[in-house]
Amino acid sequence: MSKSTEKKAVRVLYSFPHRLGAGRICWTAWQQVLGLDSAGADVTAIVGSALRVPPADVKLRKTLSLGRRLRIPFRLLGARRMAMLHDWRTSHWLKSHSKEIDIVHTWPLGSLYTIRAAKKLGIPVVMERPNTHTGFAYEVVDEECGLIDFKLPDGYEHKFDAVNLAHELTEYAEGDFLLCPSEFVERTFLDKGFSPEKLLRHQYGYDQSAIWPGDQTANPGKGLVMIYVGLCTPRKGLHYALQAWLASKASQNGRFMICGDFVPGYREKLGDQLNHPSIEILGHRNDIPELMRQSDLFVLSSIEEGSALVTYEARGSGCVLLVSDASGAVCSHLENAMVHASRDLDALTSHIDRLNDDRELLGTLRSASISQLDQLTWHAAGARLLEVYQEALDR
Repeated sequence: MSKSTEKKAVRVLYSFPHRLGAGRICWTAWQQVLGLDSAGADVTAIVGSALRVPPADVKLRKTLSLGRRLRIPFRLLGARRMAMLHDWRTSHWLKSHSKEIDIVHTWPLGSLYTIRAAKKLGIPVVMERPNTHTGFAYEVVDEECGLIDFKLPDGYEHKFDAVNLAHELTEYAEGDFLLCPSEFVERTFLDKGFSPEKLLRHQYGYDQSAIWPGDQTANPGKGLVMIYVGLCTPRKGLHYALQAWLASKASQNGRFMICGDFVPGYREKLGDQLNHPSIEILGHRNDIPELMRQSDLFVLSSIEEGSALVTYEARGSGCVLLVSDASGAVCSHLENAMVHASRDLDALTSHIDRLNDDRELLGTLRSASISQLDQLTWHAAGARLLEVYQEALDR
């Protein structure tokens, strides 16, 4: 079947209130647009602004730009009002182009006007959930900060915001479906009383053109190399990873590389542990794939996560995942990874020790992980997302 024929099946309005193709969720949105296009969807992407230009098949519109080059400064209105402006403009476009759209894909805090317009037009809406239920996220992060006596600075993600939470709760209630990228995200919504029928499972991915496995031979004679990549913050559980590493035998002749910026005050909270000779604080890096190809293990002992893109990238680079069950990572314990219960320091320590001592197991897990990489690409994620749209339409 030709791509043009397939495209007639699902015509999607992809609404994203931020800068398509930038970092973090902006990268996720960019890859979803590309994946949908390659899977055969007819995509209209209405975005706040765009750092990258999508393929010609994708119809791109910008809601927060002045002419071709200028963007409305975020400081002019603030992120919240900018998202609302994007949402309002997208809803008006939808009202005049409803016959061109089968399904609408939205993002949090920039969805409500569009959801309501789509509902009047009889068009189903799926809303991306790049993270857990926001109420749960606020609760568990606040709890963790209390456990380690840390105050999260104002303005940082997951600092409680009553206005944002109220807005998102309304979006959850009024949207037709919520897109959950991991079982963990899905469970946080079920625990909050959401119907399973409202939740749809999809996945994220990694860019195989930029990321590939290294030659991480499981050599018993060399020290184990573990890497952490991401914002250094209590939510990511770096304090658990650090304690487990220092308590393990691997710290005697191995290396633990920490890549990322620290939330103010958190580095000081970790104290002298960071001065251990096996710890390397590398800060923000632009060569993460290469550093991962030099590493045996990727650690992410999060207490709350959506489905961290870095876990896909780590697997794509040949690292064995050493993650918590709250990381949203696509993996299975003792099949292609080692998974510990969130906050279980003893289990994480024992996993590091086991892989340090049993390099045959390390090699087996790595081989199994690498053998499944074709299921973890953004191309595969785009195909799955298109299947999820069809599920929503069928319901």
